[in-house]
Formats: sequence, C-alpha cells, structure tokens
Amino acid sequence: MNDKTTPAPLKHVLFIMCDQLRADHLSCYGHPRLQTPHIDALAARGVRFSHAYAQGAVCGASRMSTYTGRYVSSHGTMWNFVPLSVGQKTLGDHLRPHGVRCALVGKTHVEADTEGAHRLGLDPTQGVGRLAMEGGFEPYARDDGIWPPGFKVQGNAYCDWLRAKGYTGDNPWHDFANSGRGDNGEILSGWQMRWADRPAHIAGAHSETPYTTDRAIDFMREAGDAPWVLHLSYIKPHWPYVAPAPYHAMYGPDDMLPVVRSEAERVDAHPVVEGFRRETVSRNFSRDEVRNTVVPTYMGLVKQVDDELGRLFAFMAEQGLDRDTLIVFTSDHGDYLGDHWLGEKELFHDPIVKVPLIVVDPRTEADARRGTVSDALVECIDLVPTMLDALGLPQPSEWLEGQSLRPLLHGHAGAAGKDLVVCENSFAFRDEVRLPLNQPVERCHMTMLRTRRWKFVHFEDLPPQLFDMQADPDELVDLGRDPAFATVREQMLGLLFDWLRQRRRFPTVAPDDIARWNQRELAAGILIGAW
Repeated sequence: MNDKTTPAPLKHVLFIMCDQLRADHLSCYGHPRLQTPHIDALAARGVRFSHAYAQGAVCGASRMSTYTGRYVSSHGTMWNFVPLSVGQKTLGDHLRPHGVRCALVGKTHVEADTEGAHRLGLDPTQGVGRLAMEGGFEPYARDDGIWPPGFKVQGNAYCDWLRAKGYTGDNPWHDFANSGRGDNGEILSGWQMRWADRPAHIAGAHSETPYTTDRAIDFMREAGDAPWVLHLSYIKPHWPYVAPAPYHAMYGPDDMLPVVRSEAERVDAHPVVEGFRRETVSRNFSRDEVRNTVVPTYMGLVKQVDDELGRLFAFMAEQGLDRDTLIVFTSDHGDYLGDHWLGEKELFHDPIVKVPLIVVDPRTEADARRGTVSDALVECIDLVPTMLDALGLPQPSEWLEGQSLRPLLHGHAGAAGKDLVVCENSFAFRDEVRLPLNQPVERCHMTMLRTRRWKFVHFEDLPPQLFDMQADPDELVDLGRDPAFATVREQMLGLLFDWLRQRRRFPTVAPDDIARWNQRELAAGILIGAW
C-alpha cells in the first residue's frame, strides 16, 4: 500500500547519458553563450544537482559504476575495455524479474566477459548469455562508435544504415559522419583535431545524434504502454570533435569559457599530473590555436544534443509519456579542453568528475522541489537506486552502494546528500605516466575523496593531492605536499580508510538474512559444540 512517503510508482524511466559532456557547457549550469533551452527546460521540471560526481574518470569505469550502483573497486572494471564480470548485477538484472524491459539506444562501453560466460556454460550470443555480455541491457540499437580510419566496419547498425543512405565504403562512420572534405574532395579525418572547424561530410539528419534520437523514438513507439527503462546514451560530444553543418560554425573563440590554468601549476607539479601533461592530447590542448579550433565545435556538438532532446521531449509530450516517466540526464565524465594544461580526462579536477545531473519526477510529490537546484553531494551510483525506487521495486542493499535521491527530489524533511563522494582511476594504462615513475601496474590506483570543503587524491607510494574547494574552487593550488596542511591530509586519509571499511562484504546475501543466520541454524537443529 502506498502512503505519504511511498508514492504510486511510475511506469517508465528515460535514462539519458552524454559522453564527455562538461557540466559547465550547459546554460542551466552557467555557460553564458552556449544556450541549451531544452535541457534547461528539463531542469525547470525537476531538480538540478550542482555537486554530482562520477565514480570513474574514464568512460568504462564510470559507466559500469552507474549501471551497477557500485564503486569501481567493487565491480572491478577499472578502465576502458576491462570486462564487466558476469558476477556483477546491473540495472537490467534488477528490473527483469519484475517484468520491466531494460533497453539501450547508443553507447555503453560494456566489455563482454566472454571468459566468464564460457566458464559458466552461457552462450554469449543469445538469451541470458547475451544480456550478460551487454551489461544487462537489451541492445535495441547499440552503437559505441569510435571506428579508426581504415578499419573495415561490418555488422554495425549505424554504418549499415549509412550505407543504405548512400554513404558507401568500409567505414562510413569515419569517412562521412566524423570527417570533413578538403578542396579536392580528400578526407579530412576527424582524428586530426586541426580539421575540427570543418563540417562533417554528412547531412545533419544522418549524423550520430539525430540517428540515436530516431532509434529512441522507434523504441518508445514499439514498447507501447508496457513498463520499460530506456538508456539513451549519446556518443557526443566525445571526440572526434566533428560536427555537421550548421553546428560546426555556430560558435567561435569569443564564445568559449576562459581557460582555467596558471603557470604556477606547472612548477613542481605532482609527478602523475606531469605525466599526463606530457601526453600528446595535453600538449596540443595547451595551445590556444588548438583550443580555438576544437572547443567551438565541442560546443556545437552539445547544441546538437540539446536540439535533438527537444525533438524527443516533444514526442514524449505528444504521446503522454512525460506524465509517467522518470527522466534522468547526466554524463559519464567531462573533458579538460586545455584546463590545467591537460586534454581528455582521467584525473580528478571538477571539469572531469563533477557531472551534470538533472532528475525529473512527474509525480505530484515532487512539485515542491520542481525547478530547484540542490547543492547536496551526490554520486552517479545513486541513479540505479533512484530508478528502482521510482518504479516501486526493491533496492537490494547487499548489491547497491548508492542511495535513492527521492528524499531530495520530494523535499523530505532532513533530506541531505553525502558527507563525501568518491572517484577512482588507474594510470597503469598510460605509459607516459607509469614508466617514468617505475610504478608496477598494481600500484597505479588513484582514489579521490571530495567533502564539502576538501578534495583529496590518494596515490600508492606517491604524495597525495589536496585542494581547498572553498578558497580555491578552480583547483589551481595543490596543497598535497604543504606542511601546513598535514593534519587535513591525515583526516582525509582516515576518511579513505573508513570508506574502504564500509564496502559491501556480502554482495550475494541480504543483510537481514545474515542477521537471522544464527537463529536459522538453531531452528534447523545445527547444534555446534553441544555436549
């Protein structure tokens, strides 16, 4: 029975994720020139979280945490292309027993655990075996993209669709959707950032973002009134930084946010940070010429996502789906774009790990908080519990390390966020970083803890990093080796130890079952040590 604290469940969830989208590149998060009215309208209908943090600083690790509701150390997929163990439960695994369809349109970065499937006798090509290989999602229209130039792409739905539209060749994803054309018709590869200001050689309606939106609409039409969760996962604004016309030319250098970096950051920098600055992408993004060419196109890709979401939201309103659907909008991480003399991601500055998060609950219980901004510390592992809660389904605490956001969405008295949030990564996969430090692979783990005031990054066998987020919100001054802050560092190290001790120890047994274990033994007549 429903009561004042347990509202009637919703029927659907639309779970939108962009890839590599910085929170500050949305107008509702403060960008002065890049207007995103449809995402802003979403924020006006729900709650916008200003301090939401991803649990991984690269695509794969972050997404696996979001899909499992578990920290990276718990699910074990530390980096891209590391298989997600078949022993982990994901969103789809929690939904299917209750008759809720869990489908994917777009990207997941789930790497199949084929070894685990074969060990268990599962067929990874069909049935439950295939679902396990897809991270629990029905691959309605999976497209992870990122096909290198010269690669012969076979069996990819988007590439096959492009060929049917007349974009011929072995790799239309690269040759058309993510490359421009020179004056003599030569391919200007999107993998070369110097061509980022050229339009993709493709009709706008045939580019990745509209294609993905079309497949989401197809799914909603097909699914009808049955319960579903749709993960709509846009691959953009992730590189290659190539946009179709007119999005390639909507913005210029004068529209960009000022770069956040200082010369002082480069003096006696942390050795891991210095290693990432040596990488090609960081050296290039440290040049104004590169930023002035790439960042406006990045902005155009964000604008295209917003336009396509406007089209999708209009369709949902026409169908009445907006009245019974929880909508979650977020990103897996951000993009340095030259901030801190860095490119790409992988470290823990806010442009990377603080992600946009907007949640719209259409129920009347959420009306009081509609259109508000929450500064509570929350994590992306909170999303699976929030979705299960919205659908009125159990939240197995033995598996889930996040917590439902419903108290914050509904304005419950005393509702608050967390005391700290956590993000993890490993630099074991980066030779430019690991080899100069002579660090073995198993000692390359990095763990970030963020409280309301402090951000602390722990490295094995290396000094930590520490930032005062109140006095230095741009994270320009690393206090990790400053003797004056030794006490703060000790306190943060204690919080890290506390966090590690609180990890789920019994993921396959519910806490209530453990609490009843001894009484069940006695009732069964198991009298250990009786005389």
